[in-house]
Amino acid sequence: MKTYVALLYSIILGDKRRVVMADLRAMAERVGYHAPRTLVATGNVVFDAPAQPLADIEAEMESAFAVTFGRHIDIIARCGEDWRKLAAGNPFPAESEADPTRVHVRVMRSPLHPEVPEMFRGHCTRGERMEVVGGDLWVDFAGKASESKLLGVLTTKRLGVGTFRNWNTVRGLRDMLSG
Repeated sequence: MKTYVALLYSIILGDKRRVVMADLRAMAERVGYHAPRTLVATGNVVFDAPAQPLADIEAEMESAFAVTFGRHIDIIARCGEDWRKLAAGNPFPAESEADPTRVHVRVMRSPLHPEVPEMFRGHCTRGERMEVVGGDLWVDFAGKASESKLLGVLTTKRLGVGTFRNWNTVRGLRDMLSG
């Protein structure tokens, strides 16, 4: 058995409906995953399963999500060891500790090239910084991400399938893997 982390692109179902974490855990159990657990209402689930390709987990989860909740969303999976490496690779540790909501990582299905941040430098108008680590895009928004023009251009159309998580969530999931 291995431990996996699955990240939902969105927990908003529309019309003021959100995914309830108990329903997400139940869905993971129906797929056959063991001991699913969630981190508050963040759209993340940690579970145990036999070792298998991440693409298989993503496809299974996306299919189950569509059946359970009535719409498709992208789901990104990582094994526990890789999640720990992702957390350890945070290039902005001091900023993360000072304000865990200002540093985010866009966890990617397919790795980004290291030169990707250069494509978006012109959108860094408030001191934002970016770095690709292990194929994922780390961003120090130098304040609230929602107030940055950069956030709006870091889209699936431009980068590929991925989803943002702030340092609080990254750290919380890492801690769930340790406990």
